[in-house]
Parts: sequence; C-alpha cells; structure tokens
Amino acid sequence: MSQTNQQAPNKSAQAKNQSLAGVIVETVKTLIIAFIIAFLLRTFLFQSFHIPSPSMEPTLTKGDFIITTKYSLGYGKYAASPLPFPVNKGRIFERSPKRGDIIVFKPEGSKVHYVKRLVGLPGDVIQMKKGFLYINGDRQKTEKLSTTTQSDRAGNPVRFVQYREYLDGKNKPHTIIDQRSGGEVDNTGEYAVPGGHYFFMGDNRDRSLDSRYPPQLGGIGMVAATNLVSRAEFILLSVEDGFSLKRPWTWTKMRKDRFFKGLR
Repeated sequence: MSQTNQQAPNKSAQAKNQSLAGVIVETVKTLIIAFIIAFLLRTFLFQSFHIPSPSMEPTLTKGDFIITTKYSLGYGKYAASPLPFPVNKGRIFERSPKRGDIIVFKPEGSKVHYVKRLVGLPGDVIQMKKGFLYINGDRQKTEKLSTTTQSDRAGNPVRFVQYREYLDGKNKPHTIIDQRSGGEVDNTGEYAVPGGHYFFMGDNRDRSLDSRYPPQLGGIGMVAATNLVSRAEFILLSVEDGFSLKRPWTWTKMRKDRFFKGLR
C-alpha cells in the first residue's frame, strides 16, 4: 500500500517535468523560427532607420524613423549588416536606382549608415555653381518657395531659402534648403562619377557632408554600387528630442503630421 502511494507522486512529478520540458522546447523552437523570419525580412525585404541629423531637411527631419526596401536595389555586401554578406562587388539581383531616389548606404570603412538623395549616376558630371546644381552641364530647374531668418545655436541670424528642385526637369520635385550664399561648396569643380559609383547630396545643402566632400574632409566621396543598402519608401513616425517608449509621458513628443508619410 505504501509502495503504491510512493509511485503515484513520482509519476505525477515525472509527467510535470516532461510537460515543462516540452513547453521549453516549443518556446525555443518558436523563438528560433521568429529570429530566422525577422533576419530574412531584415536582410531581403525591409529595414528601418532612424534619422539622427538635419542633413536631409526638410524632406527628412531629425527624429524621423523611415522604412526602406532592399529588394528594390538588390543585395550588396552590407545587405545583412552587421553580418557579412557574400558579395565583394556589385549586388545580387541588382536593380539600378533612379536619380532623385533617397538611398541608405554604408561608405567604405564607415561604421554607420548614411541616407542621402541620389544626384549623380555613373558617367555623369556634377558641379555646383552659385549654389545651384548642374548635371552634365545643365542647371537643374528650381523654383523659389520662401525666405526666412532664424537664429543658429550661437544666436546669430541665419537666412534660409527654400527651393523646389526638379532633377532632369521631371514633374516629381523635392524641396531643398540653401542656408547661406557663397558656402564652401556652393561653387565647385566638376565631379566625374566613375562607372559603378553614385554621387549623393543632402537636401539641406549647406549642412550635409556628402559626395561633394572627400572622406579625408569628413565627407563620403563617390559611393560604390555594392555599398548601397536600401531605398527609402516612407516615414513610419517622427519624434522630438526626449521621446522614449519606456516613458509614456513623453509620447506627446511624437509629431502628428509625419505618420506614414510617403517618400516616393
């Protein structure tokens, strides 16, 4: 009688242990599958990025979170960053970007991603004259929108001029900012874009270290095709300084006018 009473609790404990082990195994399997799916989505389809600087204003504002597509460009060596991707040159399933696209890329030797507007294609000649963009000798069409004066961090007045710019004269313009006349790259020599490379500029022309500056001066120079990562599609949301998901009282710092704002 006593032996039967001892065996019953043992069987019950054994069943509980087996049940717990089964739950743990299933949980681990689910987590592994979820990780694989997330990795595949991030590597081959979509990736989000946070905008940390004003170099692309007014199109992209500091605090924006953008969603980009990788399949729209193909897959270069930084497709799975920070993990290595087996591509040394070019891109697998390569699709050429179009002039005017907003592209995320990773310059050679850089630890961070950049986002800029694609201005120069392979074989193009790019030049700035009096603050205006010339492509292959042709000045790009612009329309002046507004002039405002604001104070910089030191309290000095700064003039901001906004233009609507049409690359190649097409009907899908974007807005650029010219903060000062006669800036250091308002007048440049000619930049010849080599094959397999691209020339990028920020929409905030005087606050963007882009392809107009060589890497030794803090710029990015020409960007190789294999270094392209993804194309920006839309702004998911935008937040002001001080926002944190962990602090609900800061959620009022979300910008209500920038939810799901298209970039195409």
